[in-house]
Amino acid sequence: MACNSCSTGKDGQPKGCKNNGTCGTDSCNKLTVFDWLANMSLPNGEKPFGWVEVRYKNGRKEYYHNTENLTLSIGDVVATQAQSGHDIGMVTLAGELVRVQMKRKNISVTPEEILKVYRKASQKDIDIWKDAREKEEPMKVRARQFAIDLKLQMKISDIEFQGDASKATFYYTAEERVDFRELIKVFAREFKTRIEMKQVGFRQEAARLGGIGSCGRELCCSTWLTDFRSVSTSAARYQQLSLNPLKLAGQCGKLKCCLNYELDSYLDALKSFPKTEVKLQTDKGTAVCQKTDIFKGHMWYAYEGEWANWHKITTTQANEIIALNRKNEKVASLEEYASDLIEDTKTEFENVVGQDSLTRFDSPKPNKKRKNNRNRNKNGNNKANTNTKNTPNAKGNPNAKSNPNAKSNPNTKNNPNTKSKTNTKGNKPKPQKSKDAAK
Repeated sequence: MACNSCSTGKDGQPKGCKNNGTCGTDSCNKLTVFDWLANMSLPNGEKPFGWVEVRYKNGRKEYYHNTENLTLSIGDVVATQAQSGHDIGMVTLAGELVRVQMKRKNISVTPEEILKVYRKASQKDIDIWKDAREKEEPMKVRARQFAIDLKLQMKISDIEFQGDASKATFYYTAEERVDFRELIKVFAREFKTRIEMKQVGFRQEAARLGGIGSCGRELCCSTWLTDFRSVSTSAARYQQLSLNPLKLAGQCGKLKCCLNYELDSYLDALKSFPKTEVKLQTDKGTAVCQKTDIFKGHMWYAYEGEWANWHKITTTQANEIIALNRKNEKVASLEEYASDLIEDTKTEFENVVGQDSLTRFDSPKPNKKRKNNRNRNKNGNNKANTNTKNTPNAKGNPNAKSNPNAKSNPNTKNNPNTKSKTNTKGNKPKPQKSKDAAK
């Protein structure tokens, strides 16, 4: 859902609002919440909720109390209270939906220190804020170089200036604890501002920076996901996925959060399955589980020593055989149960929309015209070979006698066309005497 100014231009290229995430509709930002209560009026005598949600850089959100009863709506740029000075942010939510969001995130409505909204930002505040935002990218490049020079095992992922440009917060990730006291001195001397270092996890880093996942869509953590639950490899085992770290890991280097999305459905389906370690005892032999189909409820077993032959049975049949084995009873064989599940693998296609046959290219039609032309050429050659007297080169051609087509053509005797049109007596060539023989 994008704003009107982000529509496509005449040349097919997106125009873009050129506000870099500060447009009035707030529909291009990360973790945007749609206010579906905006057009609903409050009951008589009910006061509006006096808190607002303010968004900062890269989806960071805070909740502030509107003590001055300012008329605020989504998209307004406001000056908010900070630890020292003030910060500049944009209102992303107002009204009763803010109460729901605060309850979901366990934020108290009556904290000890209530953060307030000072005023709507003036043009001077916005200019200072924009100038500070433009300094962040070149500062990040230099800050990374300083950390490399000091040989610190850390990665500076992002820098965020406070709205009044009095403080810069450096977000970094590290595997172990880092002593960055010397680094802070270098930063303060070089950038001439108050420095705050804040360590974030690898998932939080990916959420702040954003990106495209292996599914082709934007990362869930940077668009709608707010809570990062732990993901274990058992989630991949339950879903029968290959334990390949390259396929299971996301851009943050950790296991993908989407492995938890369908885990509950798999766990519910696996409740009716027996354990795959349990072997089935039959009169024919012991059968071991080879494969399972969770949602169809099928299991494949193979006898020990006959690993190439798999027998498919249902989960109810497997539980029935296991129950008999616990009573020291055996079934005859698995073939009795597997015979009920033999499927017809022949696929029939129906012409439902009137398209051509799917096998129209399998056996092409023979070209009858070319075949008739070949027969005509053969008959023409036989006629020309039998009628050699009328040929102008028959006398002087020494190869006329040794022409194999004249005598040994099998089609000349049985072909009725050659008898009715040619005279076999007059067409027999006379032998010629050479000059040496006459002498």
